[in-house]
This record gives sequence, structure tokens and C-alpha cells, in this order.
Amino acid sequence: MICALASSVCFGAASVLQAMAARAAEPGTGGGVDVALMWRALRQWRYLAGLGADGLGFVLQIVALRTLPIYVVGAALAASLAVTAVIASRVLNVRLRRVEWWAVAVVCAGLAMLALASGKEGHRDGSEALRWALLGISFGVLLLGVVAGRLPERSRALVLGLGAGFGFGVVEIAVRLIDGIDFTDPVWYALLVGGGAAFMLLTSALQRGSVTTATAGAVLGETIGPAIVGVAWLGDRTREGLNWLAILGFAVAVAGSLTLARFGEAPAPEPAREPVSPS
Repeated sequence: MICALASSVCFGAASVLQAMAARAAEPGTGGGVDVALMWRALRQWRYLAGLGADGLGFVLQIVALRTLPIYVVGAALAASLAVTAVIASRVLNVRLRRVEWWAVAVVCAGLAMLALASGKEGHRDGSEALRWALLGISFGVLLLGVVAGRLPERSRALVLGLGAGFGFGVVEIAVRLIDGIDFTDPVWYALLVGGGAAFMLLTSALQRGSVTTATAGAVLGETIGPAIVGVAWLGDRTREGLNWLAILGFAVAVAGSLTLARFGEAPAPEPAREPVSPS
């Protein structure tokens, strides 16, 4: 559980560091994909530190997924939004509404319930059909991105976000199924294709639509599906008699994270009010 929580802290901190670096860089063309802006951001220590935090978070996520049920890790990763919100309120001077402070508390309460109720990870290897299904889903995420790009603007961000969540969910399940280096195993390709597709779809969703909508879709996609797979096919269980507490904790943590969905991309600091000079 410590690794899962530490992973969410790394991802949440990385979002703020990268946002600070991107805003400190000279403005680019304003296009959705600006390679020059990315290069200028990469030359800043904050952006590099954010990438380092992302890398450390991913390693911790792998460790957590190998020792905890998927539903616990998924909820903890969604909680990175709470970390981003708290850090942004201090570092970027972003004002959190009262409901958002309550949402941070709700996320913490949900994770505490999960920690009390979760059992050990399942030890089923997963069938060959599940491995090939993951590969098919990863390519399906790419296809979904193509289709979503043609949707009206109001629904585009949600569908792209959901697709990104499905891709990240493939990564979570694939990490559990990988057992040594074997490039004949379709899970390895599902991991690469699903992770790459998820990153592209989420980037597109954040650039071309509502951050809140896209992030909400991603949270739903990467938590619910993998949790079901973990319980139904991989043997994830709760402690004896605490199924209800695990379900409640999962629902509470995800609901709190959805309330904080606007922090899926660290928000810009609120502009300071100019003093009114006496006339």
C-alpha cells in the first residue's frame, strides 16, 4: 500500500512541476502540438524533475501491482488528483473550493477503507484468451481514438478520456500478467501499444476539449475495468467479511477523484488582482 500511495504522490507532484516548467517557457505557436515548446520545457529543471517523478511513480506502480489487488492500486493512482490539487493550492496559488477540500478528505477516507479491507493479490496467471484479449483491446483503443476525433466537441473529450483510461487499464493488467521477459507473449505488446495509445489519446483530449471531462473519463476507464478483471480472472480478494468495505472504499475514492477532475492537468495560477489606484 505504501508503494501505491507513493506512486500517486509522484504522479501528482510531476503534474505540478511540468505545468510550472511549461508556463515558464517562452510561448510557442499556440498549436495543439508544439515541438519547439516541448524542447524549451525539456531544458528546464522542473520539467526534468517532473519526468523523473513520473518514472519513479511508474516503478512504484509496478511494485504495487505485483503485491496488491488491482482495485487498490487503481484507486490510489486516481488519488494523484488529490495530491495535485493540494500542491497546486500551495505552489501555484490555486484556490480550492470548499467542496474540493472535502473531496480530498473523501479520497483519503476511501483509501483508508481500502487499506483495511484489501487482501493479498490474486495468484492466477490469467488465461491465454485474456492475454490476447488485452492485445486486442490495446489496438481497439487506437481505433477508438480515430473515431473519437470525428465526434462533436462536447463528447470528444469524454470519449478520448475513456479511451485513454482503457489504455492505462491495459497497462495495469499487463503488469500483473508479465512473468519474465518473453517477447512471444502478447502481453508485452499489449503493454506497449496500450500505454502508447493511452498517452496519445489523453494528450489529444486535454488539448482539444475540457480537462475536467477528459480526466473524469480517464479515471473511470482505468479504475473500474481493471478492478473487475482482477477480481473475476486474477483472483484478487478482500479480507474475510470485508467485501462491503472494499466496495465502499473503492467507490468513495473514485467519486472523490472525479470531483477533483479539473486537476487532471495542473491548472494555471489565478491571476493576481491589480490594485485599484485612487482617482
